[in-house]
Amino acid sequence: MDAGLFTANNVWMMVCTALVFFMHTGFAFLEIGLTREKNTINILFKNVFIICVGLLLYYIGGFNLMYPGEFNGFLGFGGFGLNIGEDGLTPAYADGGYTYWTDFLFQGMFAATAATIVSGAVAERIKLGAFMIFVIFYVGLVYPIVGSWQWGGGFLSTLGGEDAGFYDFAGSTLVHSVGGWAALIAIILLGPRLGKFDENGKALAIPGHNIPMAAAGVLILWLGWFGFNGGSVLSADPGLTSLVLVTTSLAAAAGGVSAFFTSTVLYKNFDLTMFLNGILGGLVGITAGADLMSPFEAIIIGLIAGVIIVLGVALIDRVKLDDPVGAVTVHLICGIWGTLAVGLFGSKAGISQFLYQLTGVAAAGIFCCLTAFIIIFTLKKTMGIRVSKEEEIEGLDIHEHGMDAYPDFRMNQH
Repeated sequence: MDAGLFTANNVWMMVCTALVFFMHTGFAFLEIGLTREKNTINILFKNVFIICVGLLLYYIGGFNLMYPGEFNGFLGFGGFGLNIGEDGLTPAYADGGYTYWTDFLFQGMFAATAATIVSGAVAERIKLGAFMIFVIFYVGLVYPIVGSWQWGGGFLSTLGGEDAGFYDFAGSTLVHSVGGWAALIAIILLGPRLGKFDENGKALAIPGHNIPMAAAGVLILWLGWFGFNGGSVLSADPGLTSLVLVTTSLAAAAGGVSAFFTSTVLYKNFDLTMFLNGILGGLVGITAGADLMSPFEAIIIGLIAGVIIVLGVALIDRVKLDDPVGAVTVHLICGIWGTLAVGLFGSKAGISQFLYQLTGVAAAGIFCCLTAFIIIFTLKKTMGIRVSKEEEIEGLDIHEHGMDAYPDFRMNQH
């Protein structure tokens, strides 16, 4: 391979790595904006912890758990730390797409995302210590094992033979649903925030304190998704990369418009938070098949994802679960939809592909629910996972961190 092409491919992958890293700013802004001021420091602490510890865990063993080399298809391990090998810095490493170091860092950014999804769902009421322990086990073990089943050459990638099986281009299931399943189990075991439901079980709104910040978070996430999906081409291939960026953007736009229309028809108001989550739903929905879809098919996937957002948020409230940022609807339900859409639209569409997709969703769902339940239930029975009533009412910032995110905003503190 031409050295210039190898360099261009690797530079593009490094740019995409930076974009995916920047998504953590978007996740933090979104979670802060949709929750209350008294828990802002706590949310920032969780998000900073996730990216720092996630990268270290991925170095220690996560990368080689996810990409173990030759293995039985279910569980393999390539050893601790990083072993670059003799071809790690040459075009022979990954068909000229990138170097070993770039590979590790790009995949490491994805690993931390799965736990960030859970952070939003459990916001404002989980003990920080319990959450941090959960992150260590989930990011360190669960995420890379599920990833190995497909991206590491495991059993999901060969369900129908050597080159036929489950397909997940950039992680509708392997990243988003992995985080979404854990978020669902966590909010079931954790219970709702105080004041979320009245005595009759009716859901009450707990408004976020900074909607402009939430909007900025979503736009940053959309920008980051150019790296999330664009980098998943694993080279700077002009045709495929540009198609992926087009389908990603069109699905996002369609998801936002669809959610805004649907919520306006149902609730008779222009709900910005639904609009924002619709954009994210469209992005999650297109992630599994961004490289397979035509622009029109991407719009259809986004439109359906937008409707799913509005109905999914209502469903979560109806079953009396409390998800402050809509993480379960966005990442789990839209992740499932996007994964199944690969069997309905695009160049792989067909009955057999749909069944492969269904198998992948089921395998990830069962494994993630079981492991998340074991981790969180064990924490609940040992150290406890929920803060006290007093801590929740007064805010986690003061009780767990001894500081306030906006001290000058409170006149009585002067």
